[in-house]
Amino acid sequence: MPEFIPLISELEINKKIQKLGQKISSDYKEKDLVLVGVLKGSFIFLADLARQISIDHDIDFIGASSYEGTSSSGQIVFTKQPDLELENRDILFVEDIVDTGNTLLKIIEFIKLLNPKSIKICTLIDKHERRNVKIDVDYSCFSLEKGFIVGYGLDYNEKYRNLPAIYDLKL
Repeated sequence: MPEFIPLISELEINKKIQKLGQKISSDYKEKDLVLVGVLKGSFIFLADLARQISIDHDIDFIGASSYEGTSSSGQIVFTKQPDLELENRDILFVEDIVDTGNTLLKIIEFIKLLNPKSIKICTLIDKHERRNVKIDVDYSCFSLEKGFIVGYGLDYNEKYRNLPAIYDLKL
């Protein structure tokens, strides 16, 4: 039976997202902002963040995956490409978690081919335990050193995304 160890409460998440939305609104004032959510895990974070950003912005999604169970397979598979025109626009990737960095690096390489004006990264969780590529996270709500976390969009084999807080999953 899995054990869920509480790490970050729903209230803590909401407070951080509110502050982050204010910062992004200030930083992107007068810019052509497109939030690009990385599916599937970012959808809850993206929805809450988008409501906290007070400036006009567009929303799109990209799908990419490298996980099987609790570990990265190392193979990146694109499952959805953006629908919007991204050329000469300010792209802010919205991720649930930046872990190894491999998936995000491949996504950024792909999006650069579309000639955006700028690319930055926003993540709910910046986790360093298995980071093996250089990724500069521009905005993050929380930084964690280790653990396999679930809840608030983060999953284990497509389960537990619905949990309203973040938990360390012990199998």
